[in-house]
Amino acid sequence: MGLFENHLLSVILFTPLAGAILLLLVPRAWDDAHRILGNVFGVLGFVVSLPLLARFHAGVAGYQFKESAEWIPSIGARYTLGIDGISFLLVLLTTLLGMISILSSWSAIQSRKKEYYILFLLLQTGMLGVFMALDFFLFYVFWEVMLVPMYFLIGVWGSERRLYAAIKFFLYTLAGSVLMLLAILAVYFNAAKAGAPYTFDVPTLLAAVQQFPDSLKVWLFWGFFFAFAIKVPMFPFHTWLPDAHTEAPTAGSVILAGVLLKMGTYGFIRFSLPLLPADPALRARIIHIVIVLSLVGIIYGALVCMMQKDMKRLIAYSSVSHLGFCTLGIFALTPHALSGSVLQQINHGISTGALFLIVGVLYERRHTRLISEFGGLSTPMPNFAAVYLIITLSSLGMPLLNGFIGEFTILRGAFEVNKAWAAWGALGVILGAAYLLWLFQRVMFGPVTKPENEKLPDLNWREYATLLPLVALAFWIGIYPKPFFRYLEKPVQEIVERVNPGYYKAEPAKLPAAAAETQPAATAPASGAAPEAQPIGTAR
Repeated sequence: MGLFENHLLSVILFTPLAGAILLLLVPRAWDDAHRILGNVFGVLGFVVSLPLLARFHAGVAGYQFKESAEWIPSIGARYTLGIDGISFLLVLLTTLLGMISILSSWSAIQSRKKEYYILFLLLQTGMLGVFMALDFFLFYVFWEVMLVPMYFLIGVWGSERRLYAAIKFFLYTLAGSVLMLLAILAVYFNAAKAGAPYTFDVPTLLAAVQQFPDSLKVWLFWGFFFAFAIKVPMFPFHTWLPDAHTEAPTAGSVILAGVLLKMGTYGFIRFSLPLLPADPALRARIIHIVIVLSLVGIIYGALVCMMQKDMKRLIAYSSVSHLGFCTLGIFALTPHALSGSVLQQINHGISTGALFLIVGVLYERRHTRLISEFGGLSTPMPNFAAVYLIITLSSLGMPLLNGFIGEFTILRGAFEVNKAWAAWGALGVILGAAYLLWLFQRVMFGPVTKPENEKLPDLNWREYATLLPLVALAFWIGIYPKPFFRYLEKPVQEIVERVNPGYYKAEPAKLPAAAAETQPAATAPASGAAPEAQPIGTAR
């Protein structure tokens, strides 16, 4: 119990790895044992993360459950873990979707089961490590560890063009990782020149970054930006995503959309925002470039969805559009937009993960993903149609479902800064409803168009077990999102105070109610004096 109490994050982090090691010891001839053990450790990985719900303190600033131990003292690298409200939600999303993804593979994976479950559990450890690491060197190790299992999951168990998609995914991500490594080394050495010890400790280096000249900060920002923009992926770095999603097995698509893409947005929040230059004009130019790319991704991704013939490819391009909302919220630099962005990342993992599970249900029955091969499925599969409708409405942002809360909060925060940003974002919501409802209508409504579809079986117990938890979460966040915003309030307030201090100084009335209790009263400027600062990008 002492190990569990004092090293909870390590237990969560290494439970999937323990499962992978145990699977290595199981003889290959024990075919069913691999599948059972893989699912047991998928469930166990989620179960050991549940104590976080009871022990995490939403109103406490800073990192919690911190662990630190010597690792490579010669270069200052340590094994340091910790989470705040943002990484707390992402860790729980990772363990939940990891469990669901592994369960969805029960009948879909029939070859090389041992290797499949080992790689999936290794992937789970890599993703969790990214969200927990508080050491730049450790963060980079987990970032790269994640790359190899995903490459093999696509390349071995994917569809017809799996090798092309796997290599493209690997090269794009690796190119971004190399740029990030150079940026990490630049922060490491320049912080030492500024008087900091040789260390990779994230809080120490991010504090030292504030003393860097703006010219250096700009280069560092773009070094991290390309790595995270490729991972999100932002326009125009998105071209690997539709191929990877289309060719990956169902579980690979779920975990790729639900968790891996969030590593890019998490990196923006944790590392890119503190690297924004202090000069207001230079900062505003960078912000506008990123915002424009986000808005282009929202509109472009939605328009391309309307031209797709493959269901998985359509959902893949919808991720480009939806994650454009997330980066819009991050770089609007207001508390509402940033909170909405993190919540929308969770929402996207729930809704888009469920959409890929739904496509997987159809693919297991018909072995095709072409929209033209389906029609009238609500007749033979009424329960499936009901679940699919709920997830579709969730993804397009219908009130009382999770997507609405995230998109509304992002647009509300963006509207504070620049009304045009909110207007273009709202156009993406309209287009999202168009392609999602069009897809649902083509697949579900009307008479059954193919003889093969007349007797398709409805959802079985295992498919209910994968989909119903996500449906429940969609309703929970849509009806009562307060607990999620409570987890985000403190870390978001800290980030905005650090990267956009003028927001609270110039607009004290916008301070969230709970945060306002802890803030000193603003001193009114002398008559005729200008306010101390304006929110970034405010339209004049």
